[in-house]
Amino acid sequence: MNKQLKSYLSKIDSILLQNKPEQLQEIISKHLQQIYFYQHERLIHLIVTGIFSLLSMICFIGAIISSHVELLILFCLLLCLLIPYIFYYYSLENGVQKMYDQYWKLKEKE
Repeated sequence: MNKQLKSYLSKIDSILLQNKPEQLQEIISKHLQQIYFYQHERLIHLIVTGIFSLLSMICFIGAIISSHVELLILFCLLLCLLIPYIFYYYSLENGVQKMYDQYWKLKEKE
């Protein structure tokens, strides 16, 4: 998904570099639709990242309170999944913010 987002962002950037792009209204409409798709993706990954964070903290606190090594191992496994989720969500968030900026720049060209 990151490659797809970066590819799409660079495509819109190249359109923005054009002086007077053809079919600007259609481009804006498609861009707005892509923003909605990526907003949905961002929401889903926010929920997943939040759940993994919550589970990680519960396992960590449980391991400290109960001194069970199994909970500490589970915490480490959840942490191994949580870190890539955080980086992925970060890139999604920045990509959608850039899409907002591109949208307003396209609207200015109207």
